[in-house]
Amino acid sequence: DLHFTHGCQPLAAPKGVRSPRPGVNADVGLPPLNYYSIPLLTAITIACTLLFLVGVTGNVMTILVVSKYRDMRTTTNLYLCSMAVSDLLIFLCMPLDLYRMWRYRPWRFGAALCKLFQFVSESSTYSTILSITALSVERYLAICFPLRAKALVTKRRVRALILLLWTVSLMSAGPVFVMVGAGDTRECKMTHYAVESGLMGAMVWLSSVFFFMPVFCLTVLYSLIGRRLWQRHRETSISSRVAHRDKSNRQTIKMLVVVVLAFVLCWLPFHVGRYLQFRSLDAPSPLLSLLSEYCSLVSVVLFYLSAAINPILYNTMSWKYRGAAARLFGLADSHPSRGRTASTMKGDGSNGWTESTVSF
Repeated sequence: DLHFTHGCQPLAAPKGVRSPRPGVNADVGLPPLNYYSIPLLTAITIACTLLFLVGVTGNVMTILVVSKYRDMRTTTNLYLCSMAVSDLLIFLCMPLDLYRMWRYRPWRFGAALCKLFQFVSESSTYSTILSITALSVERYLAICFPLRAKALVTKRRVRALILLLWTVSLMSAGPVFVMVGAGDTRECKMTHYAVESGLMGAMVWLSSVFFFMPVFCLTVLYSLIGRRLWQRHRETSISSRVAHRDKSNRQTIKMLVVVVLAFVLCWLPFHVGRYLQFRSLDAPSPLLSLLSEYCSLVSVVLFYLSAAINPILYNTMSWKYRGAAARLFGLADSHPSRGRTASTMKGDGSNGWTESTVSF
């Protein structure tokens, strides 16, 4: 059988391949209680626990910063806040993921929770990549077509779009409720119906489309943005106001590019592992199965790293975020300098849009 979401549910040990766990009888065809060695599982659990603490703290702080301070409620930050919600939902699934790694048989929490936690994880992942893509499209419009963006990009529309993205994500992950369950073997895993009906193959391709198509779009968008900013930089007659705006644009684009790269690097091993496992169903291979299992282990850690790293990047690359976080903890004046925030205060209503919404 095959795991569907990011969770590390190993296949039964293929014939001729010894289980890494001493004392497991792989010849009888029964899946072991845990497939990996205790030291390896311990290391992964410690890493995931640290990421849980960092990720939950950072993403909660992001939500508080955006919701509490008016000058932080820009259109860009609304997308980042939505991504923080997605990441928090992902971390809620971590305890069940770790339980399956240590003891994936028997599953003691019922079929409903098995379906629900994998659905939440899958839909949250879709929401994250859609939010990154929508945010990048907005940045492209704001930089390359500022007048058009002024008319199109409003906070009301951004909120409506975020709601639409979440709706699409939830609907796209809906088949997970049919595909996974806890059957007679008392394992939270893919059902035979999902494999035999072809539904699993369709969902594997859907998740790949959700990953590779946005990555292609992001590559094109940031290439166009970079070219536009370079052209403006070379113009000698550029005004000081436009130059200041472009400097802010460049700083934000750098941050968003790093966020996108982190997402891609953290998620690529997962999609490679899922593809290998899917291929192993058509052409069973001991080597292919073994590679897919350890690729799954790596993808688990990178999956939670992806959910934890964004607030760290914001804090590292954005002076505005650092200032808001300092205000949140009482380490700075609760009323920021008017000169640095006045432009973001303008248009806080649903129809407002300013050039400075580019910066976090």
